[in-house]
This record gives sequence, structure tokens and C-alpha cells, in this order.
Amino acid sequence: MIKPEPDRRETTTTKTVRLALDYARAHGIKHIVIASTTGATALKLAQMAKKQFNIVCITHQVGFAQPGKCELSRTVEKKLTEYQIPILRTTHLFAGVERAIRLKFGGIGPAEIIANTYRTFGEGTKVAVEIAVMALDAGLIPYGEDLISIAGTGKGADTALVLQPEHSHRFFMTKIKTIICKPTEF
Repeated sequence: MIKPEPDRRETTTTKTVRLALDYARAHGIKHIVIASTTGATALKLAQMAKKQFNIVCITHQVGFAQPGKCELSRTVEKKLTEYQIPILRTTHLFAGVERAIRLKFGGIGPAEIIANTYRTFGEGTKVAVEIAVMALDAGLIPYGEDLISIAGTGKGADTALVLQPEHSHRFFMTKIKTIICKPTEF
């Protein structure tokens, strides 16, 4: 496992994406999912990947930050479309109605316990697992194949995992196979 600390020439996002692409090329992985709220991280991946991979961008659902608002602009969405990158904009696997119950009535349910357990490895690890399952459920990646999932803590990317996701109703069969990189402190 490599710590994605930037050197003077690379940002953490650039280094994480480079490490993920190098791993994918070396191991014949064809599918990459990436978390990207504004689309900037997905565009960085698209530019560096040079159309060699099936890339899927998973972004926040409409209304995540502000009711009725989408954080990914139409301009960036158009650029991602030019790279033939589909965008999945849907409710997060570990959120949804369960989070609404917690916010309204208090307490914590099983999905948030799972999410917080993954967070012990870092926010990027939790998000990377979550978006891979979401992309599989949406039919944007093939079933039964290893993929690389790229995510981060806050802004940009700092985590890349090789995993084989399962559909949400078989979530506990998801396998994290390799940690390409993740931050050591989060």
C-alpha cells in the first residue's frame, strides 16, 4: 500500500489517480468508478486515462447540499459526456431514508453503523465501497469483475481500492481485494 502524499509536482488527487491507472494497466482492470461532487476529480481521471477504461462518475443526489440543487454543473456534465463517462446521481447507499429517520428522531441504524465502521479506514474507503455497489446496482459496471474505485476525504481523491462489489441486497459479499492507496491520517 502506498500513501498518496503529494510531492512538489503532484496534488494528492493527481497522485491517487496516477497510482490507480498504473495499477489498472498492470493488472488488466477495465472498469473504474470515481466519486466526484463537482465533476473536477472525474475530469482529472478522464484526462489522464485517455479513454482506455470504462469510467463511471458517481456524484451527489440532487438536494444533497441544498434542496433542489445539483452540485455538478451542466457544463461539467457536458464535458464528462464528451469523454463518454456516465454520471450516476442517486441516493447514497448508506444514507437515504435511514438518515432521514436519524435526523428526525435520533438514534442510528444498521446502514450508518456500517458506514461508520468503514470510516475507521478513512472516509475515502467508505465512499469507495459505497459507490462501487451503487454503480453495480445501476447496471453501469459488469457483475463479477474486479474494478478500481476512487474516492476521497472532503475534496479530491486520496483513496483507491480494487474491489469486487455485490448488489446492495448482497452487500456483505463485497470483497475489497487491494488497497492501492489511502491516507494514513484522516
